[in-house]
Amino acid sequence: MKIYYHTLENGLRLVHVPTTSQVAWCGLAVNAGSRDEREGHYGLAHFVEHTIFKGTSHRRAWHILNRMERVGGELNAYTTKEGTMLYSVFPGEHLERAVDLLADLVQWSQFPQEELDRERDVVLEEAASYRDTPSDAVYDDFEDLLFAGSELGHNILGRKEDLENLTREDCMRYLKTLYVPSNMVFFSVGPERPERVFRLAEKHLGGMSHAVAPRHRSVPCDRAPFRQTVKIGTHQAHTVIGARVVDMNHPLRHALMLLNNILGGPGMNSLLNVELRERRGYVYTVESTLTMLSDCGWLEIYLGCDPDDVRSSLHVIERITSRLSQDMLPERRLDAYKKQYCGQLVVAADSTEFMAMRAGRGLLYHGKVATIDETIASIQAVTPEQIAQAAAYLHGERLSSLTFQ
Repeated sequence: MKIYYHTLENGLRLVHVPTTSQVAWCGLAVNAGSRDEREGHYGLAHFVEHTIFKGTSHRRAWHILNRMERVGGELNAYTTKEGTMLYSVFPGEHLERAVDLLADLVQWSQFPQEELDRERDVVLEEAASYRDTPSDAVYDDFEDLLFAGSELGHNILGRKEDLENLTREDCMRYLKTLYVPSNMVFFSVGPERPERVFRLAEKHLGGMSHAVAPRHRSVPCDRAPFRQTVKIGTHQAHTVIGARVVDMNHPLRHALMLLNNILGGPGMNSLLNVELRERRGYVYTVESTLTMLSDCGWLEIYLGCDPDDVRSSLHVIERITSRLSQDMLPERRLDAYKKQYCGQLVVAADSTEFMAMRAGRGLLYHGKVATIDETIASIQAVTPEQIAQAAAYLHGERLSSLTFQ
């Protein structure tokens, strides 16, 4: 698979992945998320992601809403702790329509006050819906505890008291400070020739400011492991257990990706699903999630079970992670795990959405997009010793847990 790169004079990096599909994706990946908010403005990154669609100097909210929809496409966005993605999917012949719209949003959004007031209620409802879903809320609260006292130690959706006070000026300042060429990449996946993609990007995004985004991030300090239980009166207990791990550029990152899949990946034959659900009947759901940022990371294991089975389930998890850190996996067994994970990557790569998001994140955070073949080669190179080293981050005395019940 050929991947094409280009950089505009203003510093905006571009990447295009050609496909034969009639469907195309393009977007802007921004190196700005909830960790870039300051005290009193928690939730601003996510609020801007919502309200950037509410009117520009050239279009009202209704026109933005319908611009891609009228040709069968979609316009969407999401926010993480360290990034924001604005993107569109559409029939391939409408590439310029999508590029023009995205460029309008990041350069000329006006955040009309009446639209902010209306959307504020929507965001507050979104936050309330998460709080009403313990299996979601327990993740947020676990991460707040894991990174307490740092810029990562607050919910992406923000706090009600902060959201109620966010102003048009706050949104404009955030956009003009962080949505700048040096802090973004433009990504495209679809049937167009790279020359035309880059020409359209130059036409619509080449006039953006050359300003350099300030960066005030600091590596979160380690904190003592915790074990907490919060009574919320639900029939089922919801638990997250996990620990800090390495960042996205660490030599052990591929070993951790593989370990995460071994423990609680999407396969029904994951270690934890077999041990906790199939063999013991302790849990209804168990899964693991790995998040790696530019300077830190964490691995979380979620389980939903009867409150009486929480302690036994945690004991099984601790025993499994301890064993993986101390006993080398036999090569034959490790090869089977690699085969499964690499197969999942191949299946995922058949999705143009997967390719698009991978292209945006890859260029934004790593300066290049790793092909699936390159990723598979890195996974195949993982050794039993590296799996043990990765599992050592989940040794019993390092693990923290939070339970809602």
